[in-house]
Amino acid sequence: MTKSKRLSFLTVVCFTFSVANCLAQESVNSSGGDLAGSNGSASYSVGQVVYMTYTGSNGSVSEGVQQPFEISEVLGTEDFAGLIKDLKIYPNPTVNDLTLNLTNENDLVLNFQILDANGRVLKDEKILTNETNIAVSSLPSAIYFLKILNQNKEVKTFKIIKK
Repeated sequence: MTKSKRLSFLTVVCFTFSVANCLAQESVNSSGGDLAGSNGSASYSVGQVVYMTYTGSNGSVSEGVQQPFEISEVLGTEDFAGLIKDLKIYPNPTVNDLTLNLTNENDLVLNFQILDANGRVLKDEKILTNETNIAVSSLPSAIYFLKILNQNKEVKTFKIIKK
């Protein structure tokens, strides 16, 4: 074998072993796996030894291998798209309080409702200021829906995760 062929061969071997040893995300778990059914699939891990949670004004993130992606805005009505500006709900997920922040330039009569997964209204209150604090500490951990209404017409609905 010539010197250039040996060099090419060694380059290919080194490249192959270096790619084979690349790791993206790694953790030490005691167990885990994948589940699949007719309605979808899920991956799980059990026994992650160490992780930390970082919290900010826009939410929180936990270190780890698997991070869920949650879509917080569920529905929006096009009829009211320009009436309310800068509509924000945070932190989501939450433990104690939600902050509803909006700009009501058209002096709309707004209220919010918190509904459970069965559609039962748990809270129904008027929105009197541009920043409204909503206490959810009394609610059990679950997924809820926060509806913003203008004279009983739905403007937007958000999915809220209560930890």
